Amino acid sequence: ALAGVARGGAGGGPAPRPEGTGVVRPTGRTTTADVTVRGMRFSPATIDVPAGDRLVIRLHNTGTDTHDLVLETGARTDRLRPGGRDTLDAGVVGRDLSGWCSVVGHRQMGMVLAIRVTGERPDRSTAHDHGSAAGTGATDGGSGDTRDGRSGDTRDRGSAAEAFDPMAEPAPGFTARDAQLPPVTAPSGPRLHRRTLTVTEAVTEVAPGVRQKLWTFGGTAPGPVLRGRVGDTFEITLVNDGTIGHSVDFHAGALAPDRPMRTLQPGRSLTYRFTATRSGIWMYHCATMPMSLHIANGMFGAVIIDPPGLPEADREYVLVQSEFYLGAQNATADPDKIRAGRPDMVAFNGYANQYDHDPLTARAGERVRVWVLSAGPDRPSAFHVVGGQFDTVFREGAYALRPGGAERGGAQVLDLPPAAGGFVELTFPEAGAYPFVTHVMTDAERGAHGVFRVR
Repeated sequence: ALAGVARGGAGGGPAPRPEGTGVVRPTGRTTTADVTVRGMRFSPATIDVPAGDRLVIRLHNTGTDTHDLVLETGARTDRLRPGGRDTLDAGVVGRDLSGWCSVVGHRQMGMVLAIRVTGERPDRSTAHDHGSAAGTGATDGGSGDTRDGRSGDTRDRGSAAEAFDPMAEPAPGFTARDAQLPPVTAPSGPRLHRRTLTVTEAVTEVAPGVRQKLWTFGGTAPGPVLRGRVGDTFEITLVNDGTIGHSVDFHAGALAPDRPMRTLQPGRSLTYRFTATRSGIWMYHCATMPMSLHIANGMFGAVIIDPPGLPEADREYVLVQSEFYLGAQNATADPDKIRAGRPDMVAFNGYANQYDHDPLTARAGERVRVWVLSAGPDRPSAFHVVGGQFDTVFREGAYALRPGGAERGGAQVLDLPPAAGGFVELTFPEAGAYPFVTHVMTDAERGAHGVFRVR
């Protein structure tokens, strides 16, 4: 609701007017607006204010995540946790203004507020009740405007997208993320896996000379790989040591999401317990809105549940494909690029082309198994080994190809939409360098590329 209150010049004259609110004769009155947060929206989404009134907005966060309100003039509330309240004094208003939530990605999700100035009031001697705010539709957040605080002060940070060169060499001594998957060596039978995943924020190099501020599970993006068998139980303690709300969703478990997948505010923790009843390589990720941003900013990982009777391979690797929407150097992902579907870079295991510079290894004649997860958030994977042929394909819980069939068939690609996974097996016929890529070639050319060095 909105209420106008006549001040009569009390408090030492008219209210100060923030820069940019428009030149107007102050009326000496105050319009007070009560605004609540509901999901990813301000309610009401539009406030009507008589020209010359001082506007005071009382914000109540009734949502489940941290939010704030920032006006284009620079006036703003504090960051409010669920249930929090704050008051924003917009000053004397003489023109239309826009506002938004500055928590990264929230503006792009529709958390915008419109302040509309109406004509002069005919009677300035009495209090005026404006009733409820007019209009219910949220305005366009202006996806091209970068003043929403999504990455903090980005002056002089430079553009990470401009710094990205797919042909660049990493610094001497570069070591790629270890893609080898240790075997399950414990005795057979159901087991209990206990693991703590701590959410942290870290500026990380994701390509030579390209640094991004990632949100991580356990300090890495992708997060740690978990492995078990059908029937195993996983007990995961999630600790949020970040600065905004986060959560986790394990696709490897089937259970009601209401409580275990709830958003945790900074400093909070929860225990997430599930039993793996079906095999496959399953994604886990942050489920806090906007999920696209949280995943794109590093909050994803893999849980591998072996199919019963899975034979040993000579070597096993795991590759998690994801895309990057590069913001400023040392800053978080760009929400506008995510919304527009314009990734700058695609990578296996969180670093562009890293296995070109530090190849995966094998010997000719060995059986090599490669688990692949397409983490997205939006791009598919089409995993292919140049010069190799797959004789085994396991996709989304079932074998599509196994050796020994009468048709003597083979496969050239493991095709996976976002969130899907599987594995392929092959034997390299001779020594040499065998590139591997996603056969979405534009993505291979912007970082989803590596090499098997076969001896």
